[in-house]
Amino acid sequence: MVDDAKIEPRALAGTWHFERDIVDRLSGSTKHVFGETTISDAGDGRMRWYESGTLRDGDLELPVFRTLFIAKRGLEWAVTFEDGREFHDWAPGEEVEHLCGADTYRGRIDVTAVDGSAWAVVWTVTGPSKNYTMTTHLTRP
Repeated sequence: MVDDAKIEPRALAGTWHFERDIVDRLSGSTKHVFGETTISDAGDGRMRWYESGTLRDGDLELPVFRTLFIAKRGLEWAVTFEDGREFHDWAPGEEVEHLCGADTYRGRIDVTAVDGSAWAVVWTVTGPSKNYTMTTHLTRP
């Protein structure tokens, strides 16, 4: 069994393939995203978490991308948005929460392979106009 609490972001450095399902309970639809995630040293003490891929929604295909950073905060790490705003604690194996306006994001990072070659991120999002679960599986190429 993997001890998620001991997984530092540096241990996940490198390139990952990802597949993501977004199950929207309001519309009854499921969207799929696939692409590549790269976690790398940003050169300033932070780790850069960059995703790029394609979102499929029926016949529609759209390019998607985002940049996050994982920054050391004292003895702990935290995930921030590209502009530096706080997103959530880096706490693999534990539930984290992010409030965004009227929406609540509850998430969890789990390393799913003993050798560290697979991990998953799950977010459940609720709010006045949102009700979905986003599950991302990441594996080494």
